[in-house]
Amino acid sequence: MENFTILMDLLPLIIPVVLIDLFFKIYVIIDILKEDRMVKGGNKIVWIVVSMVVNFGWVIYLIFGKDEWWMQ
Repeated sequence: MENFTILMDLLPLIIPVVLIDLFFKIYVIIDILKEDRMVKGGNKIVWIVVSMVVNFGWVIYLIFGKDEWWMQ
């Protein structure tokens, strides 16, 4: 019962983090799948897997994966 109480106390902190992570994962997948988007290495599938599997992999994509971020 004590573990449940601890979980319920932490839930208001966990839910926003999970929602932010989900939002950015969706944003990154949409960004990667754009027809004119160039990614480092040229393999969009790899970047989709990285952004979905790695915890906060979307940060890795936004920092290192976009090939033309300085041109925008």
